Amino acid sequence: MASTRDIRRRIKSVKNTRQITKAMELVAASKMKKAQQAAMAGRPYAQLMADMLAALAGRVDESLHPFLVKREVKTRGILLITTDKGLAGPLNANLFKLVLDVKGPAKFVAIGRKGAQFLGRAKKDLVADFTVSDRVGFAEVKPVIEFMMQQYLEGVIDTIEVIYPRFKNTLVQEPTLRPLLPLTNVRDFVDHLRSETGHTPKHDERDMLFEPSAQSVLEALLPFYVNRYVYQLMLSAKASEHSARMVAMKTAKDNATKLLGDLTLEYNKARQAGITQEILEIAAAQFSAAS
Repeated sequence: MASTRDIRRRIKSVKNTRQITKAMELVAASKMKKAQQAAMAGRPYAQLMADMLAALAGRVDESLHPFLVKREVKTRGILLITTDKGLAGPLNANLFKLVLDVKGPAKFVAIGRKGAQFLGRAKKDLVADFTVSDRVGFAEVKPVIEFMMQQYLEGVIDTIEVIYPRFKNTLVQEPTLRPLLPLTNVRDFVDHLRSETGHTPKHDERDMLFEPSAQSVLEALLPFYVNRYVYQLMLSAKASEHSARMVAMKTAKDNATKLLGDLTLEYNKARQAGITQEILEIAAAQFSAAS
């Protein structure tokens, strides 16, 4: 049995660990709430843009827009969204499994230090990596997708896909591979958005006059909407990160509390055994002296 001094040291260490994990749990909970609010706040804007795209469907020649033209897939372009820090449970590991499932030539762009490090260890073709703060400003995300769109338009990559942790609720973050470009057509893209957000875009069949033209509006709107769409995915990924970290820290705190109870019981047993041994020694000494 360990000495009472060793047990006291372990108890002190576990108490410190519990205090740290509790503080990290509270910080992650606060950040998670803000990330969820940011993700929800961006939905009405995305839904309004979906209505605008629905109004353009059927009024434009979709074969003229490079985002809507199918091409032979020689090299896939994949954006991997992970965390900068650890202590987020299996969140990153689940995303890395999707990366390892990617077959054929692919070029990767990473958001998050953990993803960039993994792609380097896995010897994947990492062409760029970016960092995004917890505030997830649109100006931070825009250069990432514009870099990938430029690569797509130049023919360096033939698809744009996003691997990210989709936020479903506080306990569930689903690793997801989301194809982004090329789009099949505007109407299918709008229907896909409807299935994701539960919003039904308005298909207005009235005659409309677009200035300078419907085609020009589509050419300006689609790249901007792709930017906003990736921004929403980034917000979802941040909410997933903070939720996973909060759950992981709560589990660590609960385990520390349980371990602390076991150590306290062990300490009391060791202390009681020591006292009993001292009493026996005193009684034996008195018995020897009397005899």
